[in-house]
Amino acid sequence: MKNIFLSTVLLLSSLGLFSNCAQNKAGSTAAKTSTVAATVEAKTEDTTTKVAYQPIDKKLYDSLMKRMAHADTTGKWPVKNTPYPIPGAILPFKRVVAYYGNLYSKKMGILGELPPNEMLAKLKGEVKHWEKADPQVPVQPALHYIAVVASGDPGKDKKYRHRMPFKQIDTVLYLAKKAHAIVFLDVQVSLSNIRTELPLLEKYLVMPQVHFGMDPEFSMKDGSLPGKKIGTYDADDINYVSNYLTGLVKKYNLPPKILIVHRFTKKMVTNYKNIKLHPEVQVVMDMDGWGEPDLKEGTWRYFIYSEPVQFTGFKLFYKNDIKKAPHHMLTPEEVLKKKPYPMYIQYQ
Repeated sequence: MKNIFLSTVLLLSSLGLFSNCAQNKAGSTAAKTSTVAATVEAKTEDTTTKVAYQPIDKKLYDSLMKRMAHADTTGKWPVKNTPYPIPGAILPFKRVVAYYGNLYSKKMGILGELPPNEMLAKLKGEVKHWEKADPQVPVQPALHYIAVVASGDPGKDKKYRHRMPFKQIDTVLYLAKKAHAIVFLDVQVSLSNIRTELPLLEKYLVMPQVHFGMDPEFSMKDGSLPGKKIGTYDADDINYVSNYLTGLVKKYNLPPKILIVHRFTKKMVTNYKNIKLHPEVQVVMDMDGWGEPDLKEGTWRYFIYSEPVQFTGFKLFYKNDIKKAPHHMLTPEEVLKKKPYPMYIQYQ
């Protein structure tokens, strides 16, 4: 089930990083908004500017959520009794298309595999493909950066994870600005925990363009080493993150944060019905499994479609998806056959 690799990086004393790719692993209408705007302070490292966000048109929001359900007749989608987001929400008005990885490793994803300008150009091409495949939904490009990496090296504190230096996050922010992209900071806690790692990234999460991802695969609550087995998060862990992000949004008058939760097995996320939703946070359950199309379909059906939370994501692997017959990575047109429509797309 596992495809684990160690990546040598130029960090401190050549720390060993690894990432696993497990096999079981709105158009023009969106422009309709009220004339009353909410103003927030957009914080960057060295500047603070005022940004106006339009309040949510609830009628439009409802229609887009219904469209997102893609004619599902089971009653699962759209998820009932979810809160309307505060002004500035990205979903479901846009679809996010993200490149994932780490700048220190060419093996952890497309984000670090190619030279920056080439990577951004390739991302732009994928954005255009998605816009063509579903012209009713605008596309928001994104860079999804692994800020805390599970490692085969225990490190000084024996937590088997390494925190990336802030200067590298700054580089990702710079690249994202060039591409008019938002940023996700992803955390693989390993033998640490989400309550320790999340607050350390607050200086970036107070920026309106920065969002968050949490990876249960590398949350090793039983003390196992990362990669030896698949980790887990409970609804309680997800609620902690959601509450934390909600607090930042309220304190700094920010637009809603998007929270990505990776998933490709049932035990990776337990008690999903207890996940609490907030107007300040948009939760995406991301189907993070690689393999042939039929395998990915099963993963989607059993662990994403059947256990609805709020929004869904779908991950595509340039290399691992084509390892086995029919040696084919799904196209945007094929992914758009899913119910509901995934609103977050990640390429690794």
